[in-house]
Amino acid sequence: METTSFIRVRMSEHDAHYAGGLVDGARILNLFGDVATELLIKQDGDEGLFVAYDSVEFVGPVHAGDYIEAFGKITKVGNTSRRMEFTAQKVIQLTGDKNQPSAAEVLQEPIVVVRASGTCVVPKDKQRK
Repeated sequence: METTSFIRVRMSEHDAHYAGGLVDGARILNLFGDVATELLIKQDGDEGLFVAYDSVEFVGPVHAGDYIEAFGKITKVGNTSRRMEFTAQKVIQLTGDKNQPSAAEVLQEPIVVVRASGTCVVPKDKQRK
């Protein structure tokens, strides 16, 4: 059985860290951490611990106002380790119209902005399923 999780979040001005409203990539990794926690709860009934990312690729910009969907799935289950893969994609973005700064558009095709993979651990004595 493949275990998956998904979250959608709007990036705010508070998330913007760089000029032009660019969001720090660490914000997306934070979303992946939330997705990983849900995956571990579904799999083991415990939040577990994120041990390490083995790959992180920032492939597109994220700006304040963007809606980001973060997906994760468990791809391998060991005795205590859980291998996971993550993808974040932009599904809504502001248009950039200076005459109407609040104008936004739903993207016909989502734009992948981050890909990652990593490992989490749930100690045997914490596994409830």
